[in-house]
Amino acid sequence: MTRVDGEGDMAGTKVLVTYASRMGGTAGIAEAIGDQLRRCGHPVDVRSVADVGSLRGYEVVVLGSAIYPRGWCQDAVRFLRRHRSELRERQVWLFHSGPIGPDRDAPQTAPPNVARLIRKIGAAEPMTFAGRLEQDSATGVVSRWLARGQLAGDFRDWLTIKQWARHIHESIQGVDLTPSPAGVGPSGGRAGSP
Repeated sequence: MTRVDGEGDMAGTKVLVTYASRMGGTAGIAEAIGDQLRRCGHPVDVRSVADVGSLRGYEVVVLGSAIYPRGWCQDAVRFLRRHRSELRERQVWLFHSGPIGPDRDAPQTAPPNVARLIRKIGAAEPMTFAGRLEQDSATGVVSRWLARGQLAGDFRDWLTIKQWARHIHESIQGVDLTPSPAGVGPSGGRAGSP
């Protein structure tokens, strides 16, 4: 899915990486994904879901949300609802981040309201990335209290995040990725895409 611009140079597929983040951990993951996709030759915009009005001009959308016991950030859920028809026409990759502590590497299933929207747009289950909980970014009484204990720290696995972004690039380019590269976990993207 590459295209040739007016100068005859190859230009990568235009990608929007958008996110909903409360304490900055998911935003950092989105930036890392965007950086890796740029290294692969794609023009990429990384924006908060609150700053995205339209998906016009983007061929691929990567959406990430922080995940909590009660589900995704409401801004991310609203983004899925608002852009449902546009997302059905694009390759969509989803991730959520947030697990910390001993279960930080366990995949998280999408909350029921998000799972319904994912089925409607034809995307795969979100990739799960471990999160971060640090004193300087913790918001709310419970988060600040937890950030003083054993669950505190930055558990994001930058190598796995970069590998997943590379996996997205290869899928966009039509490279057969079956099975998924070791350590990358489940892939995102349109249902039926590699």
